[in-house]
Amino acid sequence: MFTFLGKSQRYCDGVSRRNFLKIGALGFSGLTLADLLRLEAQGGASAPKKAVINVFLSGGPSHLDMFDLKPAAPPEIRGEFHPIATSVPGIEICYLMPKLASMMNRLAIIRSLTGIVDEHSPDQTETGFSGNVLRSVGGRPSLGSVVAKLSSTTSGAVPTFMDLTGISRPGFLGPVYAAYRPDGPGRSNLQLRGEIKVERFGGRHQLLTELDRIRRDIDGSHMMDAMDSFNQQAVGVLTSSKLADALDLNKEDKQVRERYGLNDQNQRENERFLTARRLIEAGVRVVSLSWGGWDTHGDNFNQLRRQLPALDTGLSALVEDLSNRGMFEDVALVMWGEFGRTPRINGSGGRDHWSRASSALLAGGGLKMGQVIGSTNRYGEAPQDRPVHIHEIFATLYRVLGIDVKTTTLIDPNGRPQYLVEHPEVIPELV
Repeated sequence: MFTFLGKSQRYCDGVSRRNFLKIGALGFSGLTLADLLRLEAQGGASAPKKAVINVFLSGGPSHLDMFDLKPAAPPEIRGEFHPIATSVPGIEICYLMPKLASMMNRLAIIRSLTGIVDEHSPDQTETGFSGNVLRSVGGRPSLGSVVAKLSSTTSGAVPTFMDLTGISRPGFLGPVYAAYRPDGPGRSNLQLRGEIKVERFGGRHQLLTELDRIRRDIDGSHMMDAMDSFNQQAVGVLTSSKLADALDLNKEDKQVRERYGLNDQNQRENERFLTARRLIEAGVRVVSLSWGGWDTHGDNFNQLRRQLPALDTGLSALVEDLSNRGMFEDVALVMWGEFGRTPRINGSGGRDHWSRASSALLAGGGLKMGQVIGSTNRYGEAPQDRPVHIHEIFATLYRVLGIDVKTTTLIDPNGRPQYLVEHPEVIPELV
């Protein structure tokens, strides 16, 4: 049995959330790995090269202190940080992110994100919807689960969707389309146990194949013929080193690891960025991960002073890697959080929840980079021009992946067709 446990995250509301998934012969409805692969393949489409890396800044990052600074505002609004110029004239971001500033021509910032709610949960950045939407039937599925549903498996050796930090959920699509989690016990299950060699495992598989052949001889429906391919994929996951190799960062060049900051104990969280790139390179189509903690009701500026330089190092290394390896046009990267933070600094030197406006950063995917889309008013309270609904970002990401949100629907457990988003327009400035 595969058991994947997510890292617990405690927010300001005092609730500790942990995602979990169990897959195996004793898991959901007796699903085996072959069952999982068989059901994934019902989408029928071949997997193209396009992929998405979805980065969640858990807790709600301050838009006013990262990508939408207001240096002309009063001190209680503008805070302690100042902006710096980027490689694109006229665009400025926080001075604590100089590496990202130097590659602004490969980034796009949305400063007028709207359509979000005050809710501590990754649901909005994973699905586009509040976690309360369709809760009675399991909730909305994450983008990766949708791709797993609509696509065949990428190969016999890697899954379609991987979640590095336990933030995604399959919603009403069910556990068959949940992400693979490669941490803890799950990682050990990617390889055969030491006492069982590949040859011995192959012998067992051959024996099962012989038994199936006997059954096939008396099977007039030819279902056994179809089963062979799914079982072969299941065996491929266990006998191939492709996924295990992608997860082994010790196989990465030392200089690359250093560029991600992995020689610094304070930047070890950047392993997730490097792992995401290696997984996409191995053939995974969607990788979700969280980074840091951004629920800064108190001591906002010192917390950001600790986090932003590390984020700057890891994210810029990922963008550079995607460019250097010829992946930039095929892999879309998005980084965002639940909501923004209050324009006015509170009595504890922090900023509270603010859902009226937020920012998001995008890169790659063949989209048009080197620009800022939208703006907020002089205090960063609300979109001033070109509001961008969160569903427009999802529509654009789905477009990168070759999915038309205007025509594609999923059937929920009540038999009702559900569109992937309610605002199906892509962001024209990006495409």
